Amino acid sequence: MLEGVVPFPPEFAQRYRDRGYWQDKSLRDEFAVVFNQYRDRNCIIDGDRTFTYGDIDKQSTNLALNLLELGIKPLDRVVVVLPNVAEFVILYFALQKISAIPIAALAIHRYAEISQFVQLSGASTCVIPGPLRDFDHADMVERIRQQSPNLKIGIILDKQREGFACLKDLIAKPATLPESKLAEIQIDPTDPAVFQLSGGTTGIPKLIPRTHNDYAYNSKVAASVCGIDGDSALLLVLPIAHNLPLACPGIQGFMFHGARVVISSSTKPEDMCREIAKNKVTHLKVVPSLLIRVLNDPAVGNYDLSSLRIIQSGGQCLQPETRALTKRLLPNAFIQENFGMAEGLLTFVRLDDPEDVKMGTVGRPVCPDDEVKIIDDDGNEVPFGQVGEMACRGPYTLRGYYGVPDYNKRTFTPDGFYRSGDLMRQHPSGAYIVEGRKKDLINRGGEKISAEEVENLILSHPSVRNVACIPLPDPAMGERMCGCVILHEGKTLTFDELKAFLLSKEIAKYKVPERFEIMQEFPLSPIGKVSKKALVEMFSAQPEKRNA
Repeated sequence: MLEGVVPFPPEFAQRYRDRGYWQDKSLRDEFAVVFNQYRDRNCIIDGDRTFTYGDIDKQSTNLALNLLELGIKPLDRVVVVLPNVAEFVILYFALQKISAIPIAALAIHRYAEISQFVQLSGASTCVIPGPLRDFDHADMVERIRQQSPNLKIGIILDKQREGFACLKDLIAKPATLPESKLAEIQIDPTDPAVFQLSGGTTGIPKLIPRTHNDYAYNSKVAASVCGIDGDSALLLVLPIAHNLPLACPGIQGFMFHGARVVISSSTKPEDMCREIAKNKVTHLKVVPSLLIRVLNDPAVGNYDLSSLRIIQSGGQCLQPETRALTKRLLPNAFIQENFGMAEGLLTFVRLDDPEDVKMGTVGRPVCPDDEVKIIDDDGNEVPFGQVGEMACRGPYTLRGYYGVPDYNKRTFTPDGFYRSGDLMRQHPSGAYIVEGRKKDLINRGGEKISAEEVENLILSHPSVRNVACIPLPDPAMGERMCGCVILHEGKTLTFDELKAFLLSKEIAKYKVPERFEIMQEFPLSPIGKVSKKALVEMFSAQPEKRNA
């Protein structure tokens, strides 16, 4: 097993095997069956390009051999920073075929995040797009290479650049190595198949090792409650590397059923509606902020969207008004609420649940061996129906983040339950209702932002004496971040100056506060800590005023 990965205890691993959750197969071997069974069916649609299952298999095999020749080895870590393109899927399966481990970064990540992923994982390779809008990922990778000698290989999507291989060329160029080289690679199904990223309350996200055993099961069991069959078609506009679009059930789950996945990089309502109508999309993954945009756009009435059966919503709570509007405008579509985490546990509302469960909960866990406790601050279970922190363990929930043993001691109970930081209570049916967070995160349209990470950066500004970043409710995004600051005596700071300062730290743009408040002092809790609850109440009730 890869050093730094926390294994499942042997008695639990045996239970999960005995009950059929773990098949002791690599993703390579799991999908070899899929590629063979559905070889002539359409698999991936990306704009005017269509790939059959046979195409994905053939092209990923060819790419895998070229990656071996390039120097990527089994268990090498590969930071993948690609937008929603078919090449991501081909690369993902190529890496599985050589037992290299993709790190599911996002195209919006910048130097602060990517350099930390490389450092923590010991990555040998980074795969990037060409220049996107105002940012050149290649320049970033060159800087990281100078600081991290383990990062030897750079691959760029579709541009020729000195010091980088071209991904599209590696896919198209006939391999010189024989295909038998792939069969020689032995893959341990308890090793990571992919590193997902945590929401991260303490700075840069932690790496989540998802093993071949647990990740295959994750997708299969999620698909089993989402009404997927061979005629289903999924539209993916959320970031493709995220756990939800990739595996819950996502690309993996739809492929296990021989279904189609339509990939798009556009979240414009017009483009989404066009793709749904053109490709007879049956399933759509959204966060509520995106669904609200689509429902309030004239495009909804301009296209035939009657094929849409299930809208899978997660990442933040869905308001009753949005449900009602969806039912009126998209009468054939059912909104399927779910709660999930890259760390593992998934809960889904079932299609045949009673109406009160469908309307007011995030459903129940997908596996009979998902163990969930609602606990108080001392780790004791609270009475049924009361609010507490959700803790969980099960056949697809991690037993520890990668390479951070001290953090794991604080985040997992002695008996292996993951303390999620999510506040929940149980509905009388046993389903779960999300009540907020214990962890200090801002949930901006489904993207989790660590308040502590941004606070530490703001504190490094010479004008700032103290800071508190808080979530304020927003009808479109769910929450937006407000930076509350106390300045040093005699110092000034404008909102634009603060934003420019934070962007100079090379963090992803979505982490920059969208509201700014200068204060003389912070309200304190009874034990003398800054009361973020009081700050939220204060500024939720006040209109924004610009600090020029």
